[in-house]
Amino acid sequence: MPDVLLYEKEAWASGFLRLAGIDEAGRGPLAGPVVAAAVMFERSYIESELVPTFGKLTDSKAMPAARREEYFELLTQSKSTTIGIGIIEAEEIDEINILKATHKAMALAAAQINPAFALVDGLPVKGLPCASRSIVKGDALSISISAASIIAKVTRDRILIELDAQYPAYGFASHKGYGTKQHLAALQKYGATPAHRKTFRPVAELNQLDLLL
Repeated sequence: MPDVLLYEKEAWASGFLRLAGIDEAGRGPLAGPVVAAAVMFERSYIESELVPTFGKLTDSKAMPAARREEYFELLTQSKSTTIGIGIIEAEEIDEINILKATHKAMALAAAQINPAFALVDGLPVKGLPCASRSIVKGDALSISISAASIIAKVTRDRILIELDAQYPAYGFASHKGYGTKQHLAALQKYGATPAHRKTFRPVAELNQLDLLL
């Protein structure tokens, strides 16, 4: 089993004690916002309590929803944990594109907690308010990124559940905005909502069809 503190230890050794993990949720769906989270722990807590309790943290998408909710509550209630959240809505995603929106959400999340250094899941991110290191599949390799993955995923899922109450015909609570068969059928039948990303296929194709008609 990999050392889930390997990258944290390297950052600490370089003098970065205010260390955050950053991850996002919702790059691929057809609807809803992209959400990023930045999570920063006190070093004593991460070594003495977090690893023994959350040592098997991994990519939030690989966890059962009930386990994510359990970890979310424990993380958000910890007095040794500082959390920032960035949310970019569908309309802005359409305006600036999903990559820029994701990076902006990450920067917003980081700015809320002011880390000196960040471990970021995936490829390099432009515009962060601190130095950073990008780690491909970091949500399975760094406990700080894993925690951020959980915060981002649960936060976004709760937003989609709220959208489901507004637009019950689309099934947002079950598919969370992804392009499932149920979701595509609802799009064909009812058209797009304000929460849909108009530049994403097949939503964009629906809009083109409306123009032709």
